[in-house]
Amino acid sequence: MSSAFSDSCVLSRGAMRALGMGSWSCQMEGRKLTLGADAAEILGLASPSPASLDELLPHLAQESSQLLQEAFAACAGSGTPIDVEVRLAVSDARPRWVRFVGAPLPCAPGQASEIRGAVHDISAHRRVREETLLLAMRLTTTLASITEAFMTLDHHASVMYVNAESTRLMAQPANALLGRPIVELLHGRKKGLLRAQIKQALAGNQPLEFEDFYPELDKWIEIRAHPYAEGLALYLHDVSERRQSQHRLMLLRTGIERINDIVVIAQVGDTDDAHILFVNEAFERQTGFSRKEVVGQPPDILRHVTGIDIVSLLARGAIKPRALTTQLRQEALLQRRDGSTYWMDLDVVPVPVRDDRGRLTHWVAVGRDVTERKLADEKIHRLAFFDPLTGLPNRQSLVERLEGAMADSALTEQEGALIFINLGNIRTLNNTMGHSHGDLLLQQVTERLTQNLREADIVARFGGDEFAVVLQNLGPDPASARQKAQAVAEKVRTRLAEPFELGDYLHYSTVSVGVARFGTAPGGVSELLMQAGLARYHAGDMEGSAIAFFNPSMQAALNASAALGADLRAAVQAGGQFSVHYQPQFDRSRRIIGAEALLRWNHPERGTVSPAEFIPTAEKTGLIHPLGLWVLNQACAQLAAWARQPETAHLCIAVNVSVRQFHHPDFADQVMATLSRHGVQPGLLQLELTESLLMDRLDNTLSRMSLLKQRGVSFSLDDFGTGYSSLSYLKRLPLDQLKIDQSFVADLLTNPSDAAIARAVIELAHNLKLPVLAEGVETEAQCRFLIDSGCDMLQGFLLAKPLPVEELETFVHAKPFAHG
Repeated sequence: MSSAFSDSCVLSRGAMRALGMGSWSCQMEGRKLTLGADAAEILGLASPSPASLDELLPHLAQESSQLLQEAFAACAGSGTPIDVEVRLAVSDARPRWVRFVGAPLPCAPGQASEIRGAVHDISAHRRVREETLLLAMRLTTTLASITEAFMTLDHHASVMYVNAESTRLMAQPANALLGRPIVELLHGRKKGLLRAQIKQALAGNQPLEFEDFYPELDKWIEIRAHPYAEGLALYLHDVSERRQSQHRLMLLRTGIERINDIVVIAQVGDTDDAHILFVNEAFERQTGFSRKEVVGQPPDILRHVTGIDIVSLLARGAIKPRALTTQLRQEALLQRRDGSTYWMDLDVVPVPVRDDRGRLTHWVAVGRDVTERKLADEKIHRLAFFDPLTGLPNRQSLVERLEGAMADSALTEQEGALIFINLGNIRTLNNTMGHSHGDLLLQQVTERLTQNLREADIVARFGGDEFAVVLQNLGPDPASARQKAQAVAEKVRTRLAEPFELGDYLHYSTVSVGVARFGTAPGGVSELLMQAGLARYHAGDMEGSAIAFFNPSMQAALNASAALGADLRAAVQAGGQFSVHYQPQFDRSRRIIGAEALLRWNHPERGTVSPAEFIPTAEKTGLIHPLGLWVLNQACAQLAAWARQPETAHLCIAVNVSVRQFHHPDFADQVMATLSRHGVQPGLLQLELTESLLMDRLDNTLSRMSLLKQRGVSFSLDDFGTGYSSLSYLKRLPLDQLKIDQSFVADLLTNPSDAAIARAVIELAHNLKLPVLAEGVETEAQCRFLIDSGCDMLQGFLLAKPLPVEELETFVHAKPFAHG
């Protein structure tokens, strides 16, 4: 178990041991299972414990193994919480049963990477249930000795067999009953009761007993259903007389006496004052009250602590017992005689015994101690609806609360707003300082948000580095509501812009804030979430910390991006729309030393689409990987063709590599396979990486670069100076070249800062024994400045624009110094 999960558990470790519970977690990738010591003990497993879910399954009975696998699959696939009872594969005379409960941690939508939960030893509970079933069967056998109607149903609840008493009771011959569904033969006053009970008995394989009044027979019929291999055995008994007789009620005392549920039978007098007539032994054990103390007393001796105590309500007349004709059910927190409390699942059932004026005179209360279930439910609820790290409502809880807020807003005609907050640079913080610092940052952000907002405002962790705030009651005027939301957003931005003390590290974070208003205008929660998300993304595209309010133009831009993505996907699948242009690269003497491969897209309807437009879309949609491989293949094929000509054999080609492509697990193998397939010397291929790529998963990046470097591939650091790389990392990277970004070259003659940066990059690279290439050279003055400053290589429109390969080869052959 992680520390975050442990902090969120409602029960302490000691309490869990006392309740026979233990903790576990499962990483769904690889099905890695981690059992707490208590969980291993409950499962009867010796050290070492199973390391995976697959290793645990043989320790379960065959049918339980399948059931548990299905529960984990449903949880991982759709987020369905796990709650199953399984039997252990043990050789003991008594079977052992455990209950698995669990829920997924927040992640990317649609998949769960980790499931956490608890296992509970319920063997004793199962044995008690089986003993109760045995007692019920004995009682059924006793009652079956009395001549009564009997029939059997198949698994579709159709009549298979009826005895003579059944035909008499049903007032129909056997051939009119056989083969017909029981729900077509009996139509009780309680609509749907018979269907529901029969379905429950068949599905749960549990015996059940219920009564209803059937107008077509003009009788109260007691139905007892007992599952067996072929379906259900039904005993139908005319209890019309019994319901009028106190004597018949008391016949049940023997059976009631021995069940573990609390049973209270009360009688209503002429003045509607109720008093307890009977309590069973379980009542004495659970409550601490003896029979002598409660029999003859009003039912409110079961005084409640919180919630609604239906028994007391009946006694006080809040619900007239004589008017009660249907079963009432309520969970209540009750108090024992010693002052301790326990949760009781309480059913109050009227007994169809009437006085001479036709009034109901008795009712039965049956209570089941559900304290353990309530505690487990509370823990599961906490896991399902609250973020374990921050304690804030999670995404699911936010959606539910937002639905209520929007409904209230429409009802009261008050404006509201949803604010999305995204923290910048948290991934960098995790990679450089460790996830413990990232967790501490999220906790401090939570503290600042909750301390600086109204108590009525809803603060939630939407996921990852994103938080949400719901503002309500901003007034009926949309303009005023916008101003108030703007003020809150500004307050949030200002507060989160202040430095965070993360141990001995001072961290500054940028924030992107998106705001979407809601009120009387139509639109649901999903639309509002989309609007706030679009505004947040728009704010993220701005410089530094920024706030953006949703407007329809953002939706239009999203739609255009989606259309472009669809066209791009179709183009990748169809092929034939892409080409590679090559921009020559020159040394200080303006001799061609290589070229940079640049992808071009010629859409049949859009025409030529700028890389600045479709490359970000390719990154977002994951299409950058197949596109990148295609460009790599084209470049290697071109290197192979050039190798056959002396004047071009020395030329190298630089290929840009995206973050997604570089971190693909097969990237290094794909590069080497492509070089091998075309027979190209690895040293002629140069991979251009960006600073943002180097900062992402640095250890993984260094490992992959070193592997390719050992095999001869060279690396160039593109757009140097525009990212956030630490210079301390630069010396660790196996680089072969630095590139000065064209944004510095463009104004180096007019902006002293750009000129100073260019000189500094050149000096830094030379101190690291690295050559420097300046891109975006467009004038002779820029070229001369760079050469005078020591720049080694040049690239730009002054020297040559990007050319199709045919024009590039013509360009190379036309220059006598091309291969000098």
